[in-house]
Amino acid sequence: MPTEGDEGDLLSEISDFDLVRHLLADLHDDLSGKIARSRQLVDLSDALGSFGTMLFGGEITDAGWREARWSFIHGNFAATVLICQAPAEHLLGSYVYAALPMSDFPKRASFAETLRRCQERNVISDKDAVDLRRLTDLRNPLSHFRDVNDPGSIFRRVLSTMEPAQEHLRRDANFAIGLAVRLLALPAFRLGK
Repeated sequence: MPTEGDEGDLLSEISDFDLVRHLLADLHDDLSGKIARSRQLVDLSDALGSFGTMLFGGEITDAGWREARWSFIHGNFAATVLICQAPAEHLLGSYVYAALPMSDFPKRASFAETLRRCQERNVISDKDAVDLRRLTDLRNPLSHFRDVNDPGSIFRRVLSTMEPAQEHLRRDANFAIGLAVRLLALPAFRLGK
């Protein structure tokens, strides 16, 4: 039992050395995959402007984009899909909001409404809108319960293709991160050539 001044914490039975060992083991696991995904992001980011991109939506867009990249690099594929929609919604919604008189944009716009307004203003193409809806279709079954009979359910997709869930999630994450970069590289957000 800890004495006064020597209170334990939630992880008191695990030493700092043990934690470092676990962290190093985690870093080492799939190191070649992490390097490949890092290179993939660098290659994808060549599409951004020479001075980067304007992140409309402030801190949420910035945090979402940073966390999506980190999740992707570390092979957290479900998290990548889940997170990629947040910066997309904030980026596009903030851009349209900034371009309109305040009274013309709802306080809580649906993503469908944001996409419609972005298409009307030629911020995104029809293909971008289709792909953003696909991202929503990939994200929703990860966020909300779907029974095994739902075609979007990861369980149903695994049964239909006989491929492991991790393979579906990897492909979905590749699509999501690629779409996120493609959005950031749109003319409305590019800085520089």
